[in-house]
Amino acid sequence: MDRRNFLASSLAASAMTLASGTSEAVGQASGGKAREYYELRKYYLRSGPQGKLTDTYVGDVLIPALNRMGIAPVGAFRLEYGPETPTLYLLLPCSNVETLVTAELKLAQDAAFLKAAEPFWNAPAITPAFVRAESSLHIAFEGWPKLVLPPATATNAKRIFHLRTYESPSNYDHVRKVEMFHSGEFDIFAKAGAKQVFYGDTLIGTRTPSLTYMLSFADMNELNTVWDAFRAAPEWKKLAASPRFSFEAIVSDVSNLVLSPAPYSQI
Repeated sequence: MDRRNFLASSLAASAMTLASGTSEAVGQASGGKAREYYELRKYYLRSGPQGKLTDTYVGDVLIPALNRMGIAPVGAFRLEYGPETPTLYLLLPCSNVETLVTAELKLAQDAAFLKAAEPFWNAPAITPAFVRAESSLHIAFEGWPKLVLPPATATNAKRIFHLRTYESPSNYDHVRKVEMFHSGEFDIFAKAGAKQVFYGDTLIGTRTPSLTYMLSFADMNELNTVWDAFRAAPEWKKLAASPRFSFEAIVSDVSNLVLSPAPYSQI
């Protein structure tokens, strides 16, 4: 099977696992738009000059080039709380999956881009620009088909981001957890005061089956206050107790990362 057919088959298979129901509020927020795809990229760095070199490359060279391809808005985040610091996270949304997964190949054929990117792309082996890069590919939930910018982005106000990944012990449990979001979890987050950015089902990545989503808050105090309100909400307690979702532990592991936007982040 060729690469294009393989990718199409993989995407179709994953799409079939997503629940079809959405709440009225979420439907209004999404406007009935087609679902986006997301690349979540991590650059593992070392403390020192790597950070400045990477910031210059991503902010001045990479993000403008990606925007020209239709990959926008691009989020760039520094890991504040979590393992493996320093790490730079990039969130690349695009409506066309082929554009997203072939972007690096196209950049390698762009002479103007390569000239601007030369210090980063051609860093010597003894002083590499980064330790290693890692990417995963996701498709937006049907009930949250487009990335939503938090209001603080428009004014570049102080904000942090909570990036959470839920791993499930089986594909069946994973499907149930995705369905749980569509059965009321979006609305509970909204009522609690969370700014919901994106929800993605992992198509290609490690430690699958899994899903990843991002919330935004003004600061750690608001993050803790909102999560307390979410856990105390009667709607959440009822949803979590439903036999459809409580028959076993449908989430086996949770990754919790707190990120801050880089000065050049578009999210």
